[in-house]
Amino acid sequence: MNAPESRNGMRRVGLGLGANLGDPAGNLRRAVASLSEAGLVFDALSSLYATPPWGVTDQPDFINACALARTSLPPLALLDLVKATEKALGREETRRWGPRVIDIDILFYDDLRWRDDRLTLPHPGLLERAFVLVPLAEIAPDLVFGGVSLAAAGSGAKAQGIRKLSEFFPKNV
Repeated sequence: MNAPESRNGMRRVGLGLGANLGDPAGNLRRAVASLSEAGLVFDALSSLYATPPWGVTDQPDFINACALARTSLPPLALLDLVKATEKALGREETRRWGPRVIDIDILFYDDLRWRDDRLTLPHPGLLERAFVLVPLAEIAPDLVFGGVSLAAAGSGAKAQGIRKLSEFFPKNV
C-alpha cells in the first residue's frame, strides 16, 4: 500500500464501518463521534452506502462507510479502542457475518504489514468486498493495495448492488 508518511507521531489508518440493526446510519455516526472523543483525528468520511449482506444473506441490508483517520495508538491499542467502542454502542457477539448494531474494521495502518491471532493488516478482505472498496475509493482513490488502485477496484465493485444514500454527516446538521 502507498500512503503518506506519518506526521508528528500520528499514523494514517483506514476504518470500515457497518451496521444493519437499530438505527444503522446513526450507529455509524455515534461510532465516529466516540472514536473522535477518544483521540482519533478524522480526515475524511465517505458517504453512506446501502449494501447487501455479505457472507450471511438472510438479514437486512447494511449501511456502510469508510473513514481515514490519524492516531498515535499502536495497532493493538487501536484494535482495543475499536472493540471497546463497538461494545459501548451495544454490539453483542453473534454468528460470523451476522446482523449487528455496529462493526468497525481496521482496514490499514500506514504501510504496516501485521499478522497475529488478533489482527491482520491490511485487512485480508479489503480488495474482495465491494462494501469496503466503494466507500474507501470515494475518499482515497489514489491508495494502492497489492498493486491495485482503490479507484480501479472500487469502480469494478460498484455493480454489486451498492447504492449511495447520503453524505456521512448531512450538510444541514
